[in-house]
Amino acid sequence: MTLQTIPLAEVPKFDETTDVLVIGLGAAGVSAAIEARRAGAEVLVLERASAGGGSTALSGGFIYLGGGTRVQKLNGIEDTADDMGKYLQAMSPDAAPAKVKLYAESSVSHFDWLEANAARFDDRFYPHKHYEHSSAESLAWTGNEMVWPFREQAKPAPRGHKMPGKDDKHVGVGETGGGGQVMMEGLIATAEKLGARIVCDANARQLVVDLAGKVVGLKYSVFGEDRFVKANKGVIIATGGFGMNPEMVDKYCPDFGNETIGKLGTGFIQGVGHQLGESAGAAFEHMDGYFITSPFYPPESLLKAILVNKDGKRFVAEDSYHSRSTAACMKQPDRIAYLIADSAIFERCEFPHELIDAWETVEEMEVGLSLPKGSLVKTLADYNTHAPKGEDPEFHKHSKWVQPLTQGPFAAINCTFGTSPIMGFTLGGMKTNEQGQVLTAAGRAIAGLYAAGACASNLAYDSMGYSTGTCIGESTFFGRQCGIHAAAGG
Repeated sequence: MTLQTIPLAEVPKFDETTDVLVIGLGAAGVSAAIEARRAGAEVLVLERASAGGGSTALSGGFIYLGGGTRVQKLNGIEDTADDMGKYLQAMSPDAAPAKVKLYAESSVSHFDWLEANAARFDDRFYPHKHYEHSSAESLAWTGNEMVWPFREQAKPAPRGHKMPGKDDKHVGVGETGGGGQVMMEGLIATAEKLGARIVCDANARQLVVDLAGKVVGLKYSVFGEDRFVKANKGVIIATGGFGMNPEMVDKYCPDFGNETIGKLGTGFIQGVGHQLGESAGAAFEHMDGYFITSPFYPPESLLKAILVNKDGKRFVAEDSYHSRSTAACMKQPDRIAYLIADSAIFERCEFPHELIDAWETVEEMEVGLSLPKGSLVKTLADYNTHAPKGEDPEFHKHSKWVQPLTQGPFAAINCTFGTSPIMGFTLGGMKTNEQGQVLTAAGRAIAGLYAAGACASNLAYDSMGYSTGTCIGESTFFGRQCGIHAAAGG
C-alpha cells in the first residue's frame, strides 16, 4: 500500500499540538523522547501496541559499545574509539563514515547514558564463544573481532554489553524478563518521569506537510477514531522494521521471505514507518539487507570443525560470528552445508542442528553425503597438513580453533538451509544523516522529519557484517540524536 501525505491546508483541525512527535516506543523512540524532554521540548509518543517496548523488549538486551567502557576497564580490556570505528567500518564498508566515527567516539558516554537512564550493567566478562550466553555477565565477544582479516584491521576487543535480566539472570530471546525488557522498562520509566506523554494503541496513518514540504504533523487513529496532531518542531519515526509485512519483504528482500526463516520481533513491525517516510520523499538504503542466524556453536569445540558445501569444499572461516557463517552457508550451491567433526572434538550442538550420521572413514563419509569422489579427502588432507602448527592458510581461522581432524569416526552435522531453526530480522531503512534527519535521494534533509531504529539505515546492513548489539546500540544512540536535534527545531 502506498501512503500519501496530507497537505496542511486539508487538515480540518488539529486535536492536539506538541513540539516533538515520536512515532514508536521502542529503543529508538524512547531514547528520542528522553533527549527531547531534557532539551525542554514538549513530547508526545504514539505507540501502536498496547504497551511500549517494541522488539527490543523481546531481546536479550545486548548493546554494542566500546572504546573503554566501565565494564571493559574493570576486566582489563584495552579498547579505543579508533579501533572500534575501524572494526565497524570494516564490517560495514558502505556505512557512512561520519556515522561510524560519531558512534565510536560517543560509545563510552552512551554506555554511561544507558546506565543512568535504564539499568546498571553487570561488572563481569564472559570470555567464551556463544551466540547469546545464558548467564548474567555483561561483557562478551559478540562479533567478528577475532576473525581474519578484521583482527588485523583493528585491535580486537569484546564490545557486547548485555543488560541484566530479571533477578540477575538472563532469559532467552523472545521471552519476557530478559535484558531487553529490563532496559526498556528503565528507559520508559525515565521518559515518563521527565514528562513525555505516551498514547498507546495509536495507529499512524499519514504525515501532514506544509506548502514547503516540511513535515508538520500526523494523522493517526485510536480504536477507530481519527485524530490529527501538530508537531511544531519535528516528527521522529521509530516504528521498527518490516519483517512482518509479506508484501514489503517480497518487494525488497525476497530471500528473507522464505517460510523457514522465523521473523524476530513484534507483530507490529509492518514497515509503516518506511511507508510514512517514503510518502514525504525519503530515500531508502540497504532494503535487501537482513540479519539471519542458525548458529552451530556452542559447544566451542565445534569451531574446530570445518564447514563444507556439496562439492566437499570449505567456504568460510568457521570461527566467524554466527550470522556470518549462516549467511555464508546460504550462499553455497543449493544452500547445502555440512559441519565435519572428528571424534576428538565432536559434541552435540546446543542449537538443534541435525546429526546426519558418523562414518569410520572420510571416504565412507563422502559416499554417505553424496560428495564428489575424493573431494572431502583432499579438503581434509589440505587442512590437516597445516593444522598441527595451528595454521589455516586458506581461511586464516584463529589458531585457537585449529587442530587436525584425524580421529574417526567422523561426524557430519547438517547446516543446510531449512534443516534447523533459522531466525532473522530486516535491516534496511530510510537514509538519514548523523542527526537522524531523513534524506531524499538527492541527499537533501526533509524538513521536520527524523528517523531512527530499524526503520532507518545506520551502521549494520547485512549478516556478513553484523555484530550482536549493533541494532540496539544504533537505535538508542541515533534515537538520542533525533531527539536532541528535533527539540532544537532542526
